[in-house]
Amino acid sequence: MTEIVITGTGLYSPDDVITNEELVASFNAYVSHYNERHSVAIEMGDMEPLQTSSADFIVKASGIKRRHVLDKAGILDITRMYPKLPERTDDELSIQAKMALTAAHEALADAGRKAEEVDGVIIACSNMQRAYPAMAVELQQALGAQGFAYDMNVACSSATFGIQAAVNAIRSGSAKCMLVVSPEICSAHLNFRDRDSHFIFGDACTAVVLENRSDAITSRPLMIMGERLITQFSNNIRNNFGFLNRCVESDVKGANADKLFMQQGRKVFKDVCPMVSNLVVDHLQQLDINAQQIRRLWLHQANLNMNQLIARRILGREPANDEAPVILDEYANTSSAGSIICFHLHRQDLLEGDIGVICSFGAGYSAGSIIVKQLA
Repeated sequence: MTEIVITGTGLYSPDDVITNEELVASFNAYVSHYNERHSVAIEMGDMEPLQTSSADFIVKASGIKRRHVLDKAGILDITRMYPKLPERTDDELSIQAKMALTAAHEALADAGRKAEEVDGVIIACSNMQRAYPAMAVELQQALGAQGFAYDMNVACSSATFGIQAAVNAIRSGSAKCMLVVSPEICSAHLNFRDRDSHFIFGDACTAVVLENRSDAITSRPLMIMGERLITQFSNNIRNNFGFLNRCVESDVKGANADKLFMQQGRKVFKDVCPMVSNLVVDHLQQLDINAQQIRRLWLHQANLNMNQLIARRILGREPANDEAPVILDEYANTSSAGSIICFHLHRQDLLEGDIGVICSFGAGYSAGSIIVKQLA
């Protein structure tokens, strides 16, 4: 069977950063304004007052301390509380394609490849800024890549599902060098007026280059040992925003919370942790790999408590800090980009023969396991 390797990774993160303290100050100011505006109804018992938040609560609930975003000012403005991202003309590069271009160039440089050597591009992320034409085709043109390109969405698992699709394309002979890019603008679909979720997401874009091992020219490729995916329908994480919204009387700017990110956090935790840990454990057994052979887990960066529990279940013990690295504190949840950011930042110290797992999980439910081995 053709051996496929990862030869390069890239990362784009916006310059704007919002700390927990800044986010909480904005949120609490909004709460104070809301409660004052509805004080009569609250006093009469017709409305419930909103509760303030704190930076310590966010860290305890999630492990997040700050996040990179495309527009800080719009998010912290209590009269707006969502990013201000002006529309671009049809002749300008889209926001997602621009993010993708930066990450892609870094990944290609890491792989020692030129853009024209790429013959397959997949943009895999949670939300596309338009229905068509595909952002991947736009990126293909901007790069000067060859072959084909398409978009795909499996929410927070999009990157691992995209990697599996890229592996299949190379194995089938339909491509020789694939680029999987995940431009996540999570701040655009987050409800910054919701105490339980306003702190969760950040914005980022990752890129991964895959090719045949025999074609690789980079000095330290990672071989794909196996890919395994699973999906199971659930409404516990959902976003109802879409093109059919115009067919009903709905406020697509966010007054209707179901048009933004929604989740039943406790149910998600209870459902997803065993689903993901069982997926990885079964995948390792399928490949005859003992859990103690795992050098690193690059887990989806959604919640620190979830990651710690999943890592313990996979390894059968408490993981060391460098076995299950965390980037949540700096980047927050960046949806499908999260596990790849972790992989990008924490793979250079691997030794020849070290085995690791890139693992995603999220809405769907969906989960993906990509097991890799460091080559010389």
